[in-house]
Parts: sequence; C-alpha cells; structure tokens
Amino acid sequence: MQTQSAAHRPRAVIAVVAFDQISAFHLSVPCVVFGESHPGAPAFRLLVVAAERGTLTTTAGFALIAQHGLRALAQAQTIIVPSWRDPNERPPQPLLNALVAAHRRGARIVGLCLGAYVLAEAGLLDGRRATTHWECALDFAQRYPNIRVDADRLYIADGNIVTSAGTAAGLDCCLHLLREDYGAEVANCVARRLVVPPHRQGGQKQYIERPLPANLRDSRLAEVLVAVRANLQAPHTLDSLARRALMSRRTFTRHFRALTGATVGEWLLSERLALTQRLLEGSKHSIEQIAAQVGFASPASLRQHFRVSFGVTPQRWRQSFNDGE
Repeated sequence: MQTQSAAHRPRAVIAVVAFDQISAFHLSVPCVVFGESHPGAPAFRLLVVAAERGTLTTTAGFALIAQHGLRALAQAQTIIVPSWRDPNERPPQPLLNALVAAHRRGARIVGLCLGAYVLAEAGLLDGRRATTHWECALDFAQRYPNIRVDADRLYIADGNIVTSAGTAAGLDCCLHLLREDYGAEVANCVARRLVVPPHRQGGQKQYIERPLPANLRDSRLAEVLVAVRANLQAPHTLDSLARRALMSRRTFTRHFRALTGATVGEWLLSERLALTQRLLEGSKHSIEQIAAQVGFASPASLRQHFRVSFGVTPQRWRQSFNDGE
C-alpha cells in the first residue's frame, strides 16, 4: 500500500513551546526545520505557543511575543519543548497538564536538550528511555530514577515520546522526525539546505572535550603533561612520567588523578584520540600516518579505540567534516 506523497498530505501542525528566558538558538532549531519553506519538503503549520503570559524575554537580550497560548497545543500532531530555562525550576503546571492531555490524545511530544526535564516533570518519561544534555545527565538520572537515561545518544525515540541531547543535537532530532514521517529524501533535502549532515552517527561523548584543569599551571606536573601532549607518539608509561616529574610512582599517581580525574592510561588514550580527531578534521594524513603520529601501536588499534569511544569509524568522522569539500 502506497503512502501519500509529502506534497499531497494535509499540512501537519507542529507546536513549539516558548517560555520566558528561552534560548534563542534552541527556539530557532525547530522553527528553521518546520517553519520555513524548503524545496522538496512539505509545508507545515508552525505554532509558537507561549507557556506563560505576556512578553517573553530571551537569553540573547531581545524579547518576543508568541501569537498562541497553551490552548493551541490541542491542534498539534507534534509538540516540541525546545529546552527549559532551569533544571531546578518546576515548569508551570498548566503547561504540564497540556502536555499530558496532548499525549493522551496521541500527539507526539518532543523534549530537546533540557526540555527533557519538562517531559519528566509531566510524568511522560516514566519507564521510558531518554537523553538530555550530557552536563545534566547525571542530575537527570538521579532526579528521575524511573527513567532509563542514556547520556551518550544524540536523540532517543521511545514510542511517541522523543528526547534529544544538547544544542545542535536538536537539529539531529528534528531531522529524525522528518525522516520518520516523510522519508530520508525529504530529511536529506532539508539537511542540505541547512548545510548540516542528514544523519550524524555516534553519541554525545565524541563532542565532550577533556581539557587540562585550569590550575595545572601551578602544579609540578604542568611541564611534564605539556611535554607529553607535544610528543604523544612516544611510548609514555606511568613510571617514565613519574621519573620526569621527580616523584615516586605512588605520589605521581595520586597527584595525577587529582588533577586530571583519570589514570595515566586513560588520560593518554583521551589525548591521543583528541589529537586523532583534529588530524582527521584538518589534515589529509592516512590512518596509518595518524596512528604513528599520535602513538597508537597500529592503525587497527586506533580504529578500535576510536570506534569504542565515539561510536563511529575514523573514516566516517573525517567524512562528516569533509563531505562539503
């Protein structure tokens, strides 16, 4: 049985919830995907719905006035909560009630980034899998023990409830919604128009940097760690680094973990993978050359650790940065 083409389907109603102190970027993500005309994509009826009365401020310093109140949520097939201003603040009860009512009638409810907190407060995520921004994932999991939190996913669809990781992952999630409803061709068309990948593989942890602590300059380890970063191809060990720092193995281990939060082996792997990412993004070196330059024993070892840590192959990572060249 053939489905209707995107051009001949009734216009879907997408509601985006706005609130005081909203991030302009988070609000713009669903608006640019569903509120603008994209060649080859269906036209949606986008409603920006105010969760609170009056003029709404943004974190960017300008104000906005939404044309619709919470009653408009009753018209929507999909309702998107693009974020939330404070994980420690309970959202307004009328908003929570409206989301519960919409879910009961079969609407799809989406929480982008910290919008997952709003869905959780409404009880819509109990017993479900969900994600949110990695910085808040631990707090989210502790506060809502009935939710199965997967902090590494860019987005998770559990039935007609969808959550996403932070910031730009909202674009991934909205493109996923397009793909689910209208197929890959439509989603790819919109992604090309927005100059973003139609589908990013991997999870949030590939975007979490692990910089050296700010107070490292005051540590005896500073010179050693800076030197190691500049010479990752060398076969560094706990004992060799302890000798360079003029410390015993035990003292070095204690100070190293206090400063970096990791063992020497974990930190070296993290640094080598971070340099691998930068070389994949900004050089044309082969995997073999990169493996030797960053200190992996073999290209196979590099590929294995990269895949385990980031959920994608080095080649896919490079393609995601160079497809437009």
